[in-house]
Amino acid sequence: MLKKKSSIISLGLVIVILLSLFISGKPLLTLRNPWVAADQNKKINAKDIKIGVSLSTMNNPFFISVADGIKVEAKNQGVKGLIIDDGKNDTSKQSNDIEDLIQQQVDVLIINPVDSDAVTPEVKEANQAGIPVITIDRSSTGGKVLSLVSSDSVLAGKMAADFMFKAVGQNAKVAELQGTPGASAARDRGKGFEEASKGKLNIVAKQTANFDRSQGLSVAENIIQGHTDLKGIFAQNDEMALGTAQAVNGNNIVIIGIDGEADGLAAVKSGKMSATVAQHPEEMGKLAVQTVIKHFKGKKVAKWTKSPVALVVNDKYKNLIK
Repeated sequence: MLKKKSSIISLGLVIVILLSLFISGKPLLTLRNPWVAADQNKKINAKDIKIGVSLSTMNNPFFISVADGIKVEAKNQGVKGLIIDDGKNDTSKQSNDIEDLIQQQVDVLIINPVDSDAVTPEVKEANQAGIPVITIDRSSTGGKVLSLVSSDSVLAGKMAADFMFKAVGQNAKVAELQGTPGASAARDRGKGFEEASKGKLNIVAKQTANFDRSQGLSVAENIIQGHTDLKGIFAQNDEMALGTAQAVNGNNIVIIGIDGEADGLAAVKSGKMSATVAQHPEEMGKLAVQTVIKHFKGKKVAKWTKSPVALVVNDKYKNLIK
């Protein structure tokens, strides 16, 4: 009887404590501490910051350059705690990686999402744990993001369309190779290209090749076979443009990509690609770390930290951009 009363009293005390916490507005549970919410606005010295990074893939020269920029700037700033995970273009793996970084109690997350929708639960989880999130190149559809570090992808798409129009002429038939469905960069680059193409270019085919070179090759081959009078192909990144160049194999088809990665720039110089809208991936990585440092110094950071873009063309087309 006494044991039963003790159990009832113990249960009652637990309920009273939980109700008190609920009424006070304090979270009942965070991933960092079961009773106290973490402070996203705390100041931390650079040497003490622990940065967790999740990149969509490291099987792409562009994101290897982003990672290089992060490493270089972290070293320059004196940051000793740096973890970089490769999402391998797999939303499930990236989700698990981010959850692991949260459990490791990193001070900040830098995320380049595989899919902007799929990463939302992890961004919200980081928000709940009091960990600020910075996205790079692509953003998250939901959750609170401290800053997006990226180029203007809509502008890049428009620049690609303007070049294409000058190179192939009014109402020429062109195709578009799209990136990973759900990625904000794919949506924005496509939006820019299609808006600037209205009334100027005839887009006869749009297919996804997931920002991948080998898929770019096979998709471009299929499009070319189905449209023998095609004049140009816009690929939403250089990797797909390089695959397209293999498919075109010397035929008179204008090819433009976006990124400005080393292989893409070399292909533009040699004439295998006609042009690329060059970003600065290593600079993006540096800017992301600079944003981290600025935030933990207590300074206000921009919601969008812009990285510049520039059109790079083969010598054959230089007269078009004067």
